[in-house]
Amino acid sequence: MEVLVTGGNGMVGTAIIDNLGDRAEYEFRPLDVEPHPDGDRDTFIASVEEYDAIRPAFDGVDAVIHLAVYVPGYVDENWERIRSVNVEGTRNVLRAAQDAEVERVVFASTNHVVGMYEEEYAPDLYELDHDLMLDHTSPDRPDSSYGVSKLFGENDGRFFVEKMAYPERFYAIRICSLREPAYDHPYGDAEKAVENGEFERGSDEYEETVRRMKAMWFSRRDCAQLIDRILQDEHTEYAIFSGVSDNERSWFDIEHARKLVGYDPQDNGEDWDAPPR
Repeated sequence: MEVLVTGGNGMVGTAIIDNLGDRAEYEFRPLDVEPHPDGDRDTFIASVEEYDAIRPAFDGVDAVIHLAVYVPGYVDENWERIRSVNVEGTRNVLRAAQDAEVERVVFASTNHVVGMYEEEYAPDLYELDHDLMLDHTSPDRPDSSYGVSKLFGENDGRFFVEKMAYPERFYAIRICSLREPAYDHPYGDAEKAVENGEFERGSDEYEETVRRMKAMWFSRRDCAQLIDRILQDEHTEYAIFSGVSDNERSWFDIEHARKLVGYDPQDNGEDWDAPPR
């Protein structure tokens, strides 16, 4: 299976390719605005903002994993960049998939499409005894223009699979907290903050950050496994899944992905009681 990965050299793209790249059934083609930092992975250089530039990369492709994104900071809304990359760029990817007759598109959405639930209920939401559970039927409550742009992508994907001949399948993954390899554990965010001098290990801020990450963690291997199950699926036309590991504290449902594509995550934040040594 030939798989084009937009934003393939980023954090999510490397989690997928690093874990699945040796599989005989897959041939991954990264598309990114810059070469791979290690120089060991051929990359089609283009921006999803430019349809004519990306269109040739779609020829002969069986599936597209669309990860290319502009993620603003917490203060920086920068709607012009959000619109250009996340809204128009996603439409360009879908147009190219349609024109090249690509069967399936996997779209990196975000937990921020329902982020206002966390803003309303945190920090109690980080405890084991909370009773909130969000799934694909929960009302959308975006917490930012970034979240709004990802809702556009989810709905534009539905429009294409229901209205156009291609793509035939579209899957949106509402990614929670996936991190680079050095911080791929429930203590990752807290340890990185300690290294950056933001707070001390063992402080209230540290412990709250750990509790949140134990709920939101999406391990790199679980991410790759969910992608694998989606690429092998032959029954689903359109679906929204939570991109999260099997965390006991999580308020994001994974049963929908279990049922539709056989997602079987291996990691649970509660299995950790300290950072790796």
